[in-house]
Amino acid sequence: QVQLVESGGGSVQAGGSLRLSCAASGRTLVNYIMGWYRQAPGKEREFVASMGWSGASTSYADSVKGRFAISRDNAKVYLQMNSLRPEDTAIYYCNAVRSGGFWPWGQGTQVTVSS
Repeated sequence: QVQLVESGGGSVQAGGSLRLSCAASGRTLVNYIMGWYRQAPGKEREFVASMGWSGASTSYADSVKGRFAISRDNAKVYLQMNSLRPEDTAIYYCNAVRSGGFWPWGQGTQVTVSS
């Protein structure tokens, strides 16, 4: 059973930066397209960014383009978040992008951006 663990969230002022990390136990991430998602209070979970297994292919939601950057190594997936805005406040999750559906969601990591 895959267990996803996200970390690195926190509280920052608008314009600040955070770097999120995602690790998985029970499964290597190397062969999977990995993505970051977020869920703000009262809203549905939404896609933020993804990266192909080779690291060559990336995709971003329009709302974060130019501010967020996804990266990965053999063990973890990262999300560098710059120029944070209050509307980025959410719980951030990582998961694999796969035809068989998502793995069980982790606890996520809370990001709070104050104006």
